[in-house]
Amino acid sequence: MKSKQNETKAFQIAQKMMLEKDAFSQWLGIQILSIRPGFCQLSMQLKHTMTNGFGIAHGGICYALADTALAFAANAHGRHAKSIETSIAHFHPVQLNDQLFARTEEHQISHKLGVYTVDIYNQNDQKVALFKGTVYRSSKAWTL
Repeated sequence: MKSKQNETKAFQIAQKMMLEKDAFSQWLGIQILSIRPGFCQLSMQLKHTMTNGFGIAHGGICYALADTALAFAANAHGRHAKSIETSIAHFHPVQLNDQLFARTEEHQISHKLGVYTVDIYNQNDQKVALFKGTVYRSSKAWTL
């Protein structure tokens, strides 16, 4: 029962408190597929306005999707969390109309810090990028 309550609270934090107030993530078309404390799975589709001069996804698109997944997973614990260090490695180009999926994994969490990776896959389940991030966890709780 507690697990379902945690998932419901995590979804409310991500959807109501974060995504609905985040114009950039809305412009990206990000959708929440699954969320619970420390884990998040998101999706979005690459649009023409997100491509660079080479006709592939601008590097910031995968970064932004992963950064959002990091934020949702870390904040789903119920406390305000903000990234303090992030990086990304791109493995394969993302093409126009590709469907992207971000899957977050929490590797370590303490009272003040959390460490995460976010794998970015396309619709063919090909890993296109790997994002790593560390968050600072404040003592401020999300109030719904």
